[in-house]
Amino acid sequence: MSLAAVARKDFNDAIRSGAFLATTLLFVLTAGLWAAIQHVPRMYADSEVPTSTLALLNSMGQPMSFFVPMLGLGISYAAVAGERDSGSIKLLIGLPNSRRDVVLGKFVGRCAVLTVAILSGYAVVAAFALATYQSFAAVEFLLYTLLTVFYGAVYVAIGIGFSSAMRTRQTAFIGAAGLYVTFLLGWNVVTAVLQTVTVGYTPPDSGAPPWLIVVYALNPTAAVDYATRAVIPTFDELMSYPVSASFYPPKWAGFAVLAAWLVLSLAFGYRRFRVADIL
Repeated sequence: MSLAAVARKDFNDAIRSGAFLATTLLFVLTAGLWAAIQHVPRMYADSEVPTSTLALLNSMGQPMSFFVPMLGLGISYAAVAGERDSGSIKLLIGLPNSRRDVVLGKFVGRCAVLTVAILSGYAVVAAFALATYQSFAAVEFLLYTLLTVFYGAVYVAIGIGFSSAMRTRQTAFIGAAGLYVTFLLGWNVVTAVLQTVTVGYTPPDSGAPPWLIVVYALNPTAAVDYATRAVIPTFDELMSYPVSASFYPPKWAGFAVLAAWLVLSLAFGYRRFRVADIL
C-alpha cells in the first residue's frame, strides 16, 4: 500500500511542474505539426510523397527520439535527489515506506506522468489523421504509441536510478544532461569513430564488424528502432540506419535491450539508495 501512496503523491507533484507542462505542450505542438505537415502543398506535380499513417509515424521518429528522453529524464532526475537535497526524504521514509517503496513508487508515478504527456501528443496526431487522412492504420498507430510509452519508461528508469545515487538536485541535473547528450549524440559519435578506426570512413562491402553493430544497438535510442521493426514490419522499408553492416541483431533484441536498461537502472538506483546515509 505504501508503494501506491508514494506513486500517487509523486504523480500529483510531478504533473503540476511548470517545466513538465511547458515541455509537454511543446511535444504536443511538435507532434501536431508532423501530422499537419503531410498536407503541405507538393513542390512539384509528380511528387510521390505518401500521405499515410506509416509515413507519419516514420516522420515522427526523430521528434519522438528527441522529446521522449528529454521528458523521461527531465521529470525523473530530481525525483529522489531533490528530496534528499531538501531534506524531505527523511519524512518520506519515516512514514512506513521502505527505500524500495520510494524508488519503485517514484518510478511508477513518473511513468504515469510521462504517459499522460505521450498520450496527449499522440491523441492530437490521431485526431488529425482520422479527420484528414484517406486511411488510418489504427493497429499500427496503437502499437507505436505503446512502444513510445515503453521507451519513455526506460528513460524514466534511467533517471530514477541515477537520481537515487545522487545527493543533490544540482549534481542530478548535470548528470541527467550528460546522459541525454550521451544517448542522443555521443553514442553515435563514438560508434562512428570506432567504425572509422576499425574499417575506415567508407565501410567495405561486408559492412562494419558485428561487435560494432552490437555496440550501436545497446543504445536505448537505437534499440527502440529495432523494437519498432519487430512490431511494425513495414517500417523495414522506411527506416535507415547510421551504421553500415551486413549483420543486424534480431529485431526482438531491441525489446531485450530496453528491458535491460529499465531493470538494471532501477536495480542500480535501489542498491545505491539502500545503503545511502541520509539521516
